[in-house]
Amino acid sequence: MSEQPARLNVESSSFANNATIPKKHVFNGMGAGGDNVSPQVRWSGAPAGTKSYAVTIWDPDAPTTVGYWHWLVFNIPAGVNEIAEGKVPAGAVEGYTDFGMSAYGGPAPPPGHGPHRYQVRVYALDVDKLPLERGTTGATLMFMMRGHILAQGELTGIYER
Repeated sequence: MSEQPARLNVESSSFANNATIPKKHVFNGMGAGGDNVSPQVRWSGAPAGTKSYAVTIWDPDAPTTVGYWHWLVFNIPAGVNEIAEGKVPAGAVEGYTDFGMSAYGGPAPPPGHGPHRYQVRVYALDVDKLPLERGTTGATLMFMMRGHILAQGELTGIYER
């Protein structure tokens, strides 16, 4: 697709756009001390032809050369427009995060590294299911979504320790 995808509206009852992510959603390891509960995410404005969704949480401020994947959920059915707190929609698949698990991993920036942005992105796709399995990496998910994104939107949470 050469044209820009349409925009989805992305919101969360867990935290507002550009606001601090509560400790409840912070990772429960690496000294971060959170509860590691995935946030509630909802979206609207999907265009006609949407057949599934993918949701990712990525930290572009991580001290790596490629950021840090915190959550990958894909093959979310088209009839779903929300992920409940601490849940994954029926039929959806979780990919492999940079924590080394196929599950949500909350913020855990290095102490004193300053505020990190956690970009919650929702993608409306023109395919029912991506040919991917649990354990798919963020790079592979992004590659396989190329050419299938009809719309996307973003909500950013902030966290530092």
